[in-house]
Amino acid sequence: MSIKGLFPIDKWDFKSESVLTDLPLPDYELLTTNKTEQVYKKGEIIFREGAYPSGIFYITEGKVKKYKVDKDAKEHIIYVANIGELLGYHAILSEDRYPDSAAALEESKIAFIPREDFLTTLHQSEILSRRLLKTLSHEFAVLANSLTMFAQKSVRERLALQLIVLREKYKVNFQPGMPVEINMSRDDLASLVGTVRENVVRVLSEFKETGIIATKGRKIIVHDVNKLIKIADYK
Repeated sequence: MSIKGLFPIDKWDFKSESVLTDLPLPDYELLTTNKTEQVYKKGEIIFREGAYPSGIFYITEGKVKKYKVDKDAKEHIIYVANIGELLGYHAILSEDRYPDSAAALEESKIAFIPREDFLTTLHQSEILSRRLLKTLSHEFAVLANSLTMFAQKSVRERLALQLIVLREKYKVNFQPGMPVEINMSRDDLASLVGTVRENVVRVLSEFKETGIIATKGRKIIVHDVNKLIKIADYK
C-alpha cells in the first residue's frame, strides 16, 4: 500500500535523484564527459571519512550506507542512499575532506564523475546550481529530523520509523499489494536505529509476533505499515 497522506516520507528521505533528471543535454554531456562506472560488492568501501574528494558518485544500481566511525571503532549509519542519489558532493562544495564514509549495502553499480567536470558544469549550469542548493536545504531538514528522533524517541519508535523509510527505499517495480523485502543485516539495522543488535532483534520479534512484519532469513517483510506508523508516533 502507499503511505502517501499517512506518513511524511519526504521528511526522512533525501531527494537528490532529481538533481540530474532531465538536465539540459549540453549540461549533462559536460558533466558526464569523463564519467566511469564501477560495480562494488556488498560491504566494499566507496570512500572513507577524512579522504580528499576527487569527484562525486552517482548510484545507478543498488544501495549505499553513509556512516561515521566513533573512537571505539563502532559504526553509526547516518543514511541509506538509493538509486539515483548523489554522494560525495558536499565535500567538494565545502572544499574539505569527506565528512563521512560510504560503503555498498548490496552489490551496487556506481558512476564516478571527476571533481573538475562537476565544478565546471556547476559554474556553467544555473539549473544544476539551483537544484543542488534545493537538495542541500532538504538534506539539512532530513538530518535535523533524524537528530530530533534520536533525542526524543524510544528504540521501538525509532525502529518502526526506520522500517517505514526502508520499506520505501526497497520498493522495486512495486505494485499495490506486493510484499516489500528489506534486505539488511541486523547489525546494520541496529547501527541505523542507534542501538545494539540485541535490542533490534527483540523488537523485531515483538513486531513479528503481532503480525506487523515477517522475516525470511535476514530479510524483513512489512505486512502492516499502518501499525508501524502508529508506533513511530510521528507528529
